[in-house]
Amino acid sequence: MCGVVGMIGAGKVQETLITGLEKLEYRGYDSAGIFVRNNETVGFFKEVGRIAQLKEIVDFDLPATVGIGHTRWATHGPATQYNAHPHLSASGRFALVHNGVIENFADLKANYLQDVDFKSDTDTEVVVQLIEHFALKDGLSGKEAFKKALSLIHGSYAFGLIDSETPDTLYAAKNKSPLLVGLGQGYNLIASDAMATIHLTADYLEIKDKEFVTLTPSTVTIETYSGQVVERAAFKAELDAADLEKGAYPYYMIKEIDEQPTVMRRLIQEYQGDKDHFHVSEDLLAALTEADRLYVVACGTSYHAGWVGKNLIEKMAGKPVDVLLASEFAYDLPIFSSKPLFIFLTQSGETADSRQALVRVNELGYPSLTITNVKGSTLSREASHTLLLHAGPEIAVASTKAYTAQIAVMAILADCLARHLGKETDFDMAHELSLVASAMESILAEKDQLEAWCNANLMEPRNAFYIGRLLDYYVSMEAALKLKEITYIQTEAFAAGELKHGTIALIEEGTPVLALISDPSVAAHTRGNVEEVKARGAQAVVIASQEVAKEDDFFVVPNVTKLLSPLAMVVVTQLIAYYTALGRGLDVDKPRNLAKSVTVE
Repeated sequence: MCGVVGMIGAGKVQETLITGLEKLEYRGYDSAGIFVRNNETVGFFKEVGRIAQLKEIVDFDLPATVGIGHTRWATHGPATQYNAHPHLSASGRFALVHNGVIENFADLKANYLQDVDFKSDTDTEVVVQLIEHFALKDGLSGKEAFKKALSLIHGSYAFGLIDSETPDTLYAAKNKSPLLVGLGQGYNLIASDAMATIHLTADYLEIKDKEFVTLTPSTVTIETYSGQVVERAAFKAELDAADLEKGAYPYYMIKEIDEQPTVMRRLIQEYQGDKDHFHVSEDLLAALTEADRLYVVACGTSYHAGWVGKNLIEKMAGKPVDVLLASEFAYDLPIFSSKPLFIFLTQSGETADSRQALVRVNELGYPSLTITNVKGSTLSREASHTLLLHAGPEIAVASTKAYTAQIAVMAILADCLARHLGKETDFDMAHELSLVASAMESILAEKDQLEAWCNANLMEPRNAFYIGRLLDYYVSMEAALKLKEITYIQTEAFAAGELKHGTIALIEEGTPVLALISDPSVAAHTRGNVEEVKARGAQAVVIASQEVAKEDDFFVVPNVTKLLSPLAMVVVTQLIAYYTALGRGLDVDKPRNLAKSVTVE
């Protein structure tokens, strides 16, 4: 969840760290800090709040040749200056930044560090004090003390360590949490994500779990914890620095909402090319054909996309699909079919809960597919197959274009599998996705209407509901999540027919109820449920597809084929969430208590 960046060598170290942290702020933003030094001078700066506040106190003129920085999403201890990273050892010799969670920090503290006067509540300070403990007690070098500490640590981590006795060296280590090494001319870098340093280099080294890295200005050495040197070729990060900027937009979220039609068209091009139909690898199709049941494993927004994907695959290809929460999966395995295949949906490809589930799947020897936005991410590398979202960087914490890209890729996959199995399909998927892109553009052209409604109706309510049936219920799940996570309105999604089984007791005078209606087979039933909540004082509105719309509906969505209706319906709800947060004066891109890439379990 946190962001880590480091630099050693020639260059503007403080500026590199601050710029990197600004790019990583989506990973956590309750506090931040940097530690820099050369052979003679030391700079140590920490602040509660955003990177902008840290930037105000940093001395950019201080000469430095090595530095580490961190932006925090709190796991151990509140957001305070003393809990902000980097953390120093008792003597000040070692400085450490960390992304992850140390599961046995309390045992390590009790067994080795009873005499240490701790300055923070964090698990990270335990590690840096442990490193110094071994350096002093056992007479070890900083590198060997770090390695000994790593041998005792259980949990997830991406570490960056500076030893003041060897200021010409930067150390790093990784387990479960993401970490890359960037290769420069006269300098080298570490970062949680390539976007932090893409302005300095496009050449990166992948670091795998339980690997130790030693960086100098001119060399990078990767080794296992046992000391075996690992040779690995660099890769080019496929990022356009311009994609990481907001441009003329006030927030990343609205930029990413606006990019969705382009993403739909890009996916058509990527998966169709110059052929007359979509295509994925024959190996993947063979694995899907061999499977007797598919299991979608995901979290949050990706989990909601999985329900739409289930419907697409079952309806088009005739394969049964279950949708499972990754955070539950790894610790309570359900009973699987005899030939399962697992599909992991993840924007970042680093989601800790999904990664833990994939580890279990691999242990059991089952085939897997990761659908992700990040080429070369951990879940991509460790799965049997990968399909990319091609959505471009998604910076806003609230996911929008990744959700619609996940559904579109699963639609493409369902289409390919259906044809591979000889199933009859009654429409051209590429053509239908192009119609979706056009429908999205029509919705985006009506932003003013949605903003005005939000300002008039959603500035005061504390609670709200989305309701729908069938696919509209799946969209309601995502719509409710968007509204609650960036506006803090307690919003719940319910299958419209379930209201009478208890939920309707929550309806009070003025409670906003937003009904999604796109399927003619259940439109009348959902409208009946709308009347039921109105009769109990709800402020109910209908968002309907053109096919089933009535004159007094609040918003009419252009028609698209029923299987793909969530791709259009959800855009309205994304805009409602955005304009409500905007109207309430909230930080749309960085809602409280959240972070973008969830790399803790």
